[in-house]
Amino acid sequence: MKQENLVLVQGEKGMELPFETGNWVLLKGEEGYSPVETLAACVGACGAYVYQSILKNSKIDYQFEKVHVTYKRDETKKSEPLSMVSLVFDIRVAEEDQGKAERGLKMIGAHCPVMQSLDPAIEISEIVNFL
Repeated sequence: MKQENLVLVQGEKGMELPFETGNWVLLKGEEGYSPVETLAACVGACGAYVYQSILKNSKIDYQFEKVHVTYKRDETKKSEPLSMVSLVFDIRVAEEDQGKAERGLKMIGAHCPVMQSLDPAIEISEIVNFL
């Protein structure tokens, strides 16, 4: 089993993830994003990388523009964990390949380690928006 390590340090503005060009502050409103926002963004980034790999392996020419990440938190639970993450991928694909590209969405969750690491109760949806 592969093990990797990260070290978070206490900075002046909150917990920070050290990076050679400057630490990432993990605190909402303090020149950074909250841990929950970071988690939702990681779902979006991982989903995008996996989707790009699926498109490439399917020999679909594409231009990837952006991912819109929307998330909800479960306010009925004390810690308000994530309850839903929606990903909308903005891409350019030839019209004749759009059906194939849309079917590729179904494979993202099975191949995204971030999604696989989440509580299965969290609803995740993937949508493609052809530009």
